[in-house]
Amino acid sequence: MGMKRSFQKLKENVRCVKARDQYNSQMSASCPCTEADFECDYGFERQMDGSCAPAFWFIPSATSRDCITGDTFLNTTGYRRALSNNCTEGAPLRFSPRRQRCPSRAPRGLQLLTSEGTLVATLGRNVTFLVFLEEGLSSTTSITVDFGDGTAISYVNISSIDDGIKHSYAKVGIYQVSATATNSLGSDRVILYLHVSCQLEAVQLLAPSVVVKDKAVNFTTVLRPSSVGTVTYYWWFDNKTEPFVTLDGGTAFTFSKEGSHTVTVQASVGNSVLQDQMTVAVYEYFRSHVLAFSSNLDELNPGVSEWREDIGRVVKSCTVQVTGMSEEQLLVTVLPGLPTTAEIFIVPEKRAKHGSMDQRRAHLDQLSQVLLSALNQDLIQFTLTPGLRVNVYATRLSPAPLVDASDGVHSSTAVIMLVSVVLMGLAIFVVYKFKRRSNCISELRMRQSPLRLYLQNITQNDNLIYPPPELTRKIPGINTYTAEQPEKEQEVIPTVT
Repeated sequence: MGMKRSFQKLKENVRCVKARDQYNSQMSASCPCTEADFECDYGFERQMDGSCAPAFWFIPSATSRDCITGDTFLNTTGYRRALSNNCTEGAPLRFSPRRQRCPSRAPRGLQLLTSEGTLVATLGRNVTFLVFLEEGLSSTTSITVDFGDGTAISYVNISSIDDGIKHSYAKVGIYQVSATATNSLGSDRVILYLHVSCQLEAVQLLAPSVVVKDKAVNFTTVLRPSSVGTVTYYWWFDNKTEPFVTLDGGTAFTFSKEGSHTVTVQASVGNSVLQDQMTVAVYEYFRSHVLAFSSNLDELNPGVSEWREDIGRVVKSCTVQVTGMSEEQLLVTVLPGLPTTAEIFIVPEKRAKHGSMDQRRAHLDQLSQVLLSALNQDLIQFTLTPGLRVNVYATRLSPAPLVDASDGVHSSTAVIMLVSVVLMGLAIFVVYKFKRRSNCISELRMRQSPLRLYLQNITQNDNLIYPPPELTRKIPGINTYTAEQPEKEQEVIPTVT
């Protein structure tokens, strides 16, 4: 197309055959270009008069966005020569692209993203940030990238960061990363939020093993390592297909049916998802005691769940042998952490016997007292290794809160505070009783009363003889002391039923 060629033609009535070279053109020349030799360029449409005009969606100035101020570029006139057309333009200024200088513009269309296209990064590893600018790129346009951790870097020539900007973070968290493009005509800014996390190694679900029916139960999780970044938790209760999603590592749930219920939790951090599962027994009522062990057990505590399960089975077996209780009515849970502690639960029998609810509760109270007496007399003990005997004690503390859904989670700090309060109250009570007894004795010595003469006549071999009532009425408080003495002896020496 666009060429004029001349060929040889045989005369009429000639029967010869043309040779191969006779098919070649004798003369070839380019034709002058006309409007028919051009078609509309990209973004232009043919009009009724045959000319090409910009389409409604096309912005002609957008062709110069990649042009750096001070350089030149070929700007389209709306026409382009048809493919394989070799015509020579008679009016090149009308149809051919025109060379123009790149205009000066304010920065616009700034983009900031990571090389992987995600907003998640791993702690300690390099993250590559890519910066793109649609308009306003010039030799005087500066790019500043703020990584959100107190460090920032600036570039004058954006072509120097075509391969990206690399940066690593030293702490987990969510960082606000921003990029700013500035020149003499204006500026543009873009922000992204990057989640920096580390690899999650394990998740542990913590909750009481036995709970009360229709009472809220607190479930908490422990992560290793403890600080991994933004964590999403998925909870499944009672084999439900749809999970309950939280951003907090704890939640509360109320069981409305008795029996064994499975609770599953998944922790999602970045691209890793780990889960833990436990079984919770639900009853209308039960009794429990918090147990402590002799200190030699802490030296062999590896801090793994399998070891705690083995110790729980051993304690349960020893309790059954000593007390004679049914194995089905005992549940033992060894709690994580040091010092080693456990909680033993006495639950109703699966096959309910005849009797009212109050009678069954009273029977459970009797079993609880039997267990407490055995613990106080050091009857429950086991041999962990040859020569290493471990004693099991009752801490005399109430069990951990099982029904509180509004306050804090079950933690070792709360247990320590509760122990401190109990010990302080016990110390104050002992000091008060000692001072009260001393005051009574001093008052007896100072007064020459018939009671003092009566006490002096008691020999060393005589048992303690309580004074006559008419003498005790003369000294306030003496009746209280003599009445409390038998009760204190009864508390020190418990009996096994």
